[in-house]
Order: sequence, then C-alpha cells, then structure tokens
Amino acid sequence: MAASYDYEDAPFRHDEETGPLGYDPNFVPDSVKSFVTHLYRHIREKNVYEIHQMYETSFQTLSDHLFKDTPWPSVDAVANYVDNDHVFCLLYREMWFRHLYARLSPTLKQRIDSWDNYCSLFQVVLHGVVNMQLPNQWLWDMVDEFVYQFQSFCQYRAKMKNKTEQEIALLRQFDQAWNVYGVLNFLQALVEKSSIIQILEHEKEGIEQFTATDGYDYSGGSNVLKVLGYFSMVGLLRVHCLLGDYHTGLKCLLPIDISQQGVYTSVIGSHIATIYHYGFANLMLRRYVDAIREFNKILLYIYKTKQYHQKSSQYEQILKKNEQMYALLASCLSLCPQVKLVDETVNAQLREKYGEKMARMQRYDDEAFSLYDELFSYACPKFITPSAPSFEEPLVNYNQDAYRLQLKLFLYEVKQQQLLSGVRTFLKVYSTISLGKLANYMEVDEPTLRTILMTYKHKTHAVDSKGKIISNADVDFYIDEDMIHVVDTKPVKRYGDYFLRQIVKLEGVINDMDRIKLE
Repeated sequence: MAASYDYEDAPFRHDEETGPLGYDPNFVPDSVKSFVTHLYRHIREKNVYEIHQMYETSFQTLSDHLFKDTPWPSVDAVANYVDNDHVFCLLYREMWFRHLYARLSPTLKQRIDSWDNYCSLFQVVLHGVVNMQLPNQWLWDMVDEFVYQFQSFCQYRAKMKNKTEQEIALLRQFDQAWNVYGVLNFLQALVEKSSIIQILEHEKEGIEQFTATDGYDYSGGSNVLKVLGYFSMVGLLRVHCLLGDYHTGLKCLLPIDISQQGVYTSVIGSHIATIYHYGFANLMLRRYVDAIREFNKILLYIYKTKQYHQKSSQYEQILKKNEQMYALLASCLSLCPQVKLVDETVNAQLREKYGEKMARMQRYDDEAFSLYDELFSYACPKFITPSAPSFEEPLVNYNQDAYRLQLKLFLYEVKQQQLLSGVRTFLKVYSTISLGKLANYMEVDEPTLRTILMTYKHKTHAVDSKGKIISNADVDFYIDEDMIHVVDTKPVKRYGDYFLRQIVKLEGVINDMDRIKLE
C-alpha cells in the first residue's frame, strides 16, 4: 500500500527574515519526511507500481496542500532522510524545479541551477551505473520538462529590455547554461548510448522485446536509459520544431513507427506531444495528407478517452493541445480539402468549432489571410531564437522574431495557394477541358495557364521522409496535347464503419428501452 500523509505541518514561518512568502527551505513537514523515505525505499526495491502512485498522486496531493505557492523543502533538508543518496537527490531536485516552474516564477539563478541539475542527472544516466526502474510517466516528464525549460529560458533571455545589471552579469557569466548545442547533445547522447534505434530494429526482427513490455525490464535490469533514449527522439523532434528545422525533426522521429501503438502511446502527454509536433512539421513541409491523417487519429483518441484523464494534473494541457490540433487540422483541410481522411466524429467537432471560419478561408481574400494568421498564431509551438543576445545598448526584446519569421513563411505558402483555388474549382466541374477554354474561363493566356497548372502540380506534391514524391491533391489531372484530362478521385465510401456505428447506436437504444419499466 502507498503511504498515507497528514497535512498538519505547512512550511510557513511568519518572521521578516524568511521573505514575504514565509518560506523556510530547511523546514521539512512530517508528511514530506514520510514521502521521501517511502519513495526512496520503493526506488531501491524497484517497485514501479508504488513509485508511480507516489509520483503521480502523492506528490501532487502534497503540493496542493502544502506547497501551493511555495517551493518544496530544499534537497539539503531532505538528504538526511534518504542516506544522502546522490541519485535520489538529483531526482528530488528535478521534481523540485518542475514544481517551481509550474507554481511560481523561477529566478535566473534558479533556471541556471536547474540546468546544472539536469547536466548532473543525465551524466549519471549516461556514464554511471543506474540500477533503477522508473515509471514511463516520470521518464517522459523528465525529457518533456528539459525541453520546456530550454524553451522557457530562450524566451526569458530574449526579453532584454527590462533586464537588471545583475541579470545581465549572470547571463554573461553562465553563457553555457541552456546552450542549444548542450541541449541537443544531451538528447542525442541519450538516443545513442541507449542503443534504442538498434533495439527497435531488433524488435521488428523478433530478436528483442521493448514495446510489448512498455520499455520495462522484467529481468532485473534498468529501464531508465532505454526509455529516456526513446523519449529523447520525441524531445529532438520538439526542439527542431522550435528552431524551425522540420526536416531534421522528422528525421529524428523516424525510428518510431507512429502508424502503430508504441511506448510513446503509453503516456498520454508523450502521445499528444509526438503527434502534435509530427503534424505541425508536416503542415510546414506541405505534407498535408500525413498531417491530416495523424491529427484525425489523435483527436478521435482524445475524444474517446479524455474523461479518463480528468483527475490528471495534465488534463488542462490535454484540452489545450486538443484545441490547438483542431485549429491546425482546420488549416490543413483549408489548404488541402481531403475531408474523406477525417472521421465523422472528428469532422462534426471540427465543423462546430471552425466550420464558418473554414468556409471564409477558402476565399483567399484579406479576411481569409487574417484567419490563417489567427489559427497559426493560436496553434503553433512557441518558437525560439537560440543564439545569445547582444549585450550592447540599447537592449531590445527579440523573443517574437522566430515566431514572426515562421508566420511569414506560412502565410507566403497560403498566398501561393490562392492561385490554385480557381484551378481546383474548374477541374472539379470537368472531366476533360481544352487548355484554350480553361484559359478563357480564368481570363489568362495559355502560357500563363500552363505555368499555373505546373504550379498546381508542384504545390499539391511533396517529398516524404523516405524521399518519395507523394500527392496531396484531391483533384489530379494530366495534359495530352492541348486537352486537360481530370483523374477521377471519388472517395471510396466506407460502408462498414457506417453500419458498425448504426449497430452501436441501435444497441444503445435497445438497452435504454429495456431499462424502461412499462406499467
């Protein structure tokens, strides 16, 4: 059984020396002593179930009761209760900083200290002998928080205008803290040292098991390096998306087959982050069909399962990402009207949220561009400029520069699609039409029309991750002499899905009728 905790001791002191919050870092309530000693014991015993219960439930409950607006006790204060264990203290500090970022506003010194703690923790994992089994949720949270704190630091550092002299001096002194190469190197080192790419290859050949055991090692070994390496591939995708390097990001994710269930789907936060960044990268690379297909799958999954996560601390984040992915799906479908790829349930939700906006986005006028701008700005990642700031006067904020550049590139692509909307409209009406006739309808000469048709071909095709050219076109065509022949791409109706849904509805009605007692 997980240990129970009393909330009798709150870490407050009401004298002037401890600051306005009355926080004493050396005061350890009994419930915290009990928490760290039990957690330490369970980690030593490799009791993953109990570790998970304490990490997911007890830590949140204690935080809500005792540390709503103050940090947890310092690592020095709790070290005595855990035999001054070096690795446990690093894990405790990782949770300590994560709580600080979630509930309070970290100072620059605390941001730098958190970087140092991650360096120490990852060094131990990479070069030490780690003999632990930790829950996947915790290991995912480590990678997720590592990337989040990097992003947060870059945003913070880019706001130079109101920095104090002390902050500028610290930034100069610790210029390697949260350095982009350091972040990428740690993630890449975890991937390489864990041999996770080879493990996944061996799994396909039936030599090794990884996905079937959710990454856990049931033969007495450790899952920490392997699973951190696995989640680091998602971390690399995310960092490269923040930098605007979508090709490299998707390349980093290639070893994970996202068409299948995997360890990334064992943690809801990892599942959503993977597909959100995968879909966004594909949207920016004009691979609309891939983006639509994956957004559809994850949105349907969230629709069916979100009620099970209501008590989770991540519930609000799940709902936010859900809304952002609907906005991205609306953009994808406006640029590439492949509604046949979208499930009826998802389509109904999409129409409810964005039906009116999507109709206006098809017009490609100024109002449509402002809607594309609005949806992109709401749903895109928080892009970063990773380079160090200029410390020369006058100090300027440059935290919006990367976002403005990505928005400009996206809207430039949307503007080019404006040319194609007219062609698509005519091609949907005709099965064959002469170049002259279409040129006449579009009020352009034939050479210009040929250019527009070539542009259409170019813009409705993209290169996939394997280097193959794939089509995003809902309407395709070929030209034979001076005649345009439209290739019929009528969607295949999926009668099976429709009938299954109706059968489920009918069973529901019959069950409701059975419950009604007739007098």
